[in-house]
Amino acid sequence: MKKALFNANATYFNFGLLFLRVGIGFSFIYNHGYAKISTPERWKSLGEQMQLLHIHFAPEFWGFMAAFAEFFGATFLILGLFSRISATLLAFTMLVAFLTGFAKDEFNSAAFEMGIVFIALIIMGPGKYSLDAKISGFKK
Repeated sequence: MKKALFNANATYFNFGLLFLRVGIGFSFIYNHGYAKISTPERWKSLGEQMQLLHIHFAPEFWGFMAAFAEFFGATFLILGLFSRISATLLAFTMLVAFLTGFAKDEFNSAAFEMGIVFIALIIMGPGKYSLDAKISGFKK
């Protein structure tokens, strides 16, 4: 009886991870990533936020990396491919967004909350219903 209950819970857990990855991924692509990746003129101003971390060189590169994380990282998250790497890039992007608001005496709750979600995805992984699981031979 316990084994059947565990398998049901594992299935719900894996469907929950799939639902989370797809929902958050599409949200990031639609609300953030597409606008940033398709507008290279924004990359410099995005990258200048790295000055909060005392990184003053190549703001266009850092802006591109933020746009890349929010578009392609979210795409990979939906697919469950390179999930932990994508979640790490997105968590770092949310850290910079949070610190940008914090430097202006604002609490960016959305960046804080999404950072927590991405850290949780780094810890839990993509789950059974992902390309990462198919490649690695995930069994649970």
